[in-house]
Amino acid sequence: MTDAQQTADDAAPPTAEPSGPAAVPLLAPREGVPEVTADDAGLAAVVDAFAAGSGPVAVDAERASGYRYGQRAYLVQLRREGAGTVLIDPVACPDLSGLGAVLSGTEWVLHAAMQDLPCLRDIGMVPERLFDTELAGRLAGFARVGLGVMVENVLGYSLEKGHSAVDWSTRPLPEPWLRYAALDVELLVDLRDALEEELTKQGKLEWAHQEFAAIVAAPPPPPRKDPWRRTSGVHKVRRRRQLAVVRELWTTRDHVAQRRDLSPGKVLADAAIVAAAQAVPADVTALAALPGFGHRMGRRQLAQWQAAIDRAKRLPEAQLPQPGQPAAGPPPPRSWADKDPAAAARLAAARAAVTAHAEELRLPQENLLTPDTVRRLCWEPPARPEPELVAGSLRALGAREWQIEQTVPLLTRALAAGA
Repeated sequence: MTDAQQTADDAAPPTAEPSGPAAVPLLAPREGVPEVTADDAGLAAVVDAFAAGSGPVAVDAERASGYRYGQRAYLVQLRREGAGTVLIDPVACPDLSGLGAVLSGTEWVLHAAMQDLPCLRDIGMVPERLFDTELAGRLAGFARVGLGVMVENVLGYSLEKGHSAVDWSTRPLPEPWLRYAALDVELLVDLRDALEEELTKQGKLEWAHQEFAAIVAAPPPPPRKDPWRRTSGVHKVRRRRQLAVVRELWTTRDHVAQRRDLSPGKVLADAAIVAAAQAVPADVTALAALPGFGHRMGRRQLAQWQAAIDRAKRLPEAQLPQPGQPAAGPPPPRSWADKDPAAAARLAAARAAVTAHAEELRLPQENLLTPDTVRRLCWEPPARPEPELVAGSLRALGAREWQIEQTVPLLTRALAAGA
């Protein structure tokens, strides 16, 4: 048993919920709700204040998912000791690289960092060091890791609820929304400190540091291939000509959504795209009778969608999409028993071992080792089930050193058992 395992076994579970109906105090901003910084002079003052501040900086961003095209930030919240809390309008101040520069080397504290880092990068804010309180909560074994739940269970305060899914592109932003946004960073550093203490008790702090470093070092994801294949319900569309209709409608919708700065779902629902692909209507009249193309849609819009359908109809056979997208990795595990019984045996043994060890360590199995990593290792194992070779394979698949240390012995045994 490792020191980390012994420490984890000895520590009290951090997942306990508050007992009884005792009231949890509602958190309020310590300095009140700040004004939104929306001009160059205000931004310069913020830069100076945060340069003079000390300690980690709490960072959050609000997007308008479901309302606007893309994932840009419509509000950025920061808090630092000595600088207080600020709210910045990145529409009025689209270049925050100066602020990012003065925070160079400072630890950024975010909750679910992978969600916010892309939109922060777009406005010039890229951390060199970070602490992700959501990921820290997972590693520490918390059953629920939403920010509100974590603040309540760890720090004993209740955050305001109800504004997470609003349209943050609204201007001016209502005062209750701004209060909600300010509170998201109010106790983020306090939460970070408490989680660091818990991870230290469990012997997992170094694991967390490796995870945070991997997030910082990760490059932006490459553009998704054939994004139209992610249309909800596309699995109902079987024929290649019908798939071409999905592709043409999706592409047209994306262009319209980008031009109008609207969420694609507000332009045309996925269900409507699938219905049109299944029916392949002959004309605008037939299209208007389909779900999603009803009486509220104008004739000009209907003509636009029918034109996309007609383009799909005219495509030569060679240009029609294939029913399935070639998989970049191993085939679906359900087919392994037929394709490669030995690989299926390796996978069953490896999955069971990783799951059991994750339970011992009190962390989610996907944080100990991602299911994709386990699948790839079992489908294309090293030449021999030896610890050094297994470690090399895991390292090549992107596993962190703490994950390799924790899983190499059990995976070596699993690969040998399935050989």
